[in-house]
Amino acid sequence: MNLSEKVKQKAFELGFDLVGITSAEPLNPLEASYFKQWLEKGYAAQMDYFHKNFDKRLNPSLLLDGAKSVIVAAINYKPPPEAQNTLSYPAGKIASYAQYKDYTNFIENKLRKLADFLSSIASSEHKFKIFAGSGPVAEKTIAARAGLGFIGKNHLLINPLLGPQLLLGEIITTIELKPDKPLQPDCQNCDKCIKSCPTGALCSDGFLDANRCISYLTIERKSDRPIDITFKIGDRLFGCDECILACPYYEKAPLCSNKEFKFNPALAHPDLNEILRLTQEAFDENFSNSPIRRIGLQRLKRNARICLENEKRRTWEKKFSSL
Repeated sequence: MNLSEKVKQKAFELGFDLVGITSAEPLNPLEASYFKQWLEKGYAAQMDYFHKNFDKRLNPSLLLDGAKSVIVAAINYKPPPEAQNTLSYPAGKIASYAQYKDYTNFIENKLRKLADFLSSIASSEHKFKIFAGSGPVAEKTIAARAGLGFIGKNHLLINPLLGPQLLLGEIITTIELKPDKPLQPDCQNCDKCIKSCPTGALCSDGFLDANRCISYLTIERKSDRPIDITFKIGDRLFGCDECILACPYYEKAPLCSNKEFKFNPALAHPDLNEILRLTQEAFDENFSNSPIRRIGLQRLKRNARICLENEKRRTWEKKFSSL
């Protein structure tokens, strides 16, 4: 068993569902051009951090002196099916990944153990850097290059067996490991995700316009200023899963099997009025180990108000249509 195979075996033992290896070489010119055009079109919206460290996003070797390889690992987070309960209160929807505990620390801790293992078996000393949803890393593109899947029309990494619900982490290392081969894209004749997007954020030109993406609008967007598609947010309090749920690979994918990655079904449909009554202390306590904590209490309340206004609008439209 060579060094790469030993690393992969250890990754699976640590609870990762997928692991692949690629070089620390720059993205190819087509990929780099695509990212540059996405920024130039203004599709990054107010996410100014995408404009920073531009060269580093295109070249993993610039993130670590002497970098030779990137180990990419993933966890499938497809949640268990929801119980069909009729709710007695106005509720918001939470994106399925945020119904788990915060994945960043979870994945980073696993990757650190994997990096320590590599140090213990490597014939030479190595330096490494770990990333899990942070830092200037084009992680989906690099994951595709490492053979973990292909990037679909919903701009998510899709694994043919595990589907589109994958959380990624990377180790950039100075040790040269045998790279894996990329998979061929396999959704060219399908556009279900594009049709499912409530706001048309999946553009006909092949780009994702964050200005219209509900995940961006409910998580990254800082402003309280009304926008013309606010009503299309519906009851989505944090994130959006529509382009995931529409994907045929989602239907075939197995449920998350990692018992350490704790799922909280109570977060699926929180009471919107309860959100508005939250104090800062209660917010900190309730969401201390949740991705939701990142947007802060005020943005969460902003989203709850939008959801409640949309509920009133739906009620009024339903009443009007019955006249």
